[in-house]
Amino acid sequence: MTEPLYKTVIGTLIDRIISGELVPGAMLPSEHDLGTELGVSQGTARKALEELERRGIIKRRQGVGSFVAVRTPENALFQFFRLRNPDGSHTVPDFAEETVSSRKAAACEAGQLSGAPEKVHEIVRVRTIDGARLIYEKSVVSTVLFPGLAERTPLPNALYALYQQAFRIAIVRADESIKAEAADQETASALGIVLSRPVMRVERKAYDIADRCVELRSSFYVTDHHAYGILLS
Repeated sequence: MTEPLYKTVIGTLIDRIISGELVPGAMLPSEHDLGTELGVSQGTARKALEELERRGIIKRRQGVGSFVAVRTPENALFQFFRLRNPDGSHTVPDFAEETVSSRKAAACEAGQLSGAPEKVHEIVRVRTIDGARLIYEKSVVSTVLFPGLAERTPLPNALYALYQQAFRIAIVRADESIKAEAADQETASALGIVLSRPVMRVERKAYDIADRCVELRSSFYVTDHHAYGILLS
C-alpha cells in the first residue's frame, strides 16, 4: 500500500530535524515552497505541517510562518511534570540529590529503548517541593543517543530541554502507567519516609519526534498534599 504523500513530507521534515539541518527555532519553508521543492500540492504540504503542529514538533505563527519547536525548561516542566497543588495550579520542583552513572543495560531496558543499547546512562534524582522530599525518580537513556551525558553533571532541572539543546533529541510525547504501592527500602530511604508508606509509582516511556522510545523513567511520589494532574481531551 502506497504511503500518503503528506506522510512522506512529514518524514522528510523529521529527517531534516534529526540530522540538524533544521535546528530548534528554525523557520520551515512556506507551504508553497515546500510543495514545490518536494513535488506535492500546497494542500498536501499544509496537511503535513498541520500534523507536525498537532504532534508538537513545529509551531505555526499566523502570518509569520512555521518553526521547529523549541523545548525550553519552562514548557518542558509545564507539559511533562504533572504534580499539582491542591488548587490545581502548577508547582515547580527542585532537586536535592542527583547521581548520574553509566552501566550495562538490563534486558528489559534494551528491549524497550530505541536501538536496543548495550549501555545506558542512569539518572537518579530526589526532587523537592517547598523543601519537602516528595519525588524519587530514575531515568534511563542510551549512551549512543546521549554521549557524554554523565560528564555534564550537575544536570539542569528540566532534562528534556537539555536533551534537545545538547543532543538534538526532542521529546514530544510520553506513555505512562500509574499505580499505588508501598514504598520499598530504597524509596523510603531516599524520601525520608517510613518503610511501606503508600506512594504513587509512575512508569514513563518518552518518545522523540521520530517516534523512538528514548527514555525510560520510574518516579515515586508522596502525594499527601499534591495530586497528579492529567488533562483528557
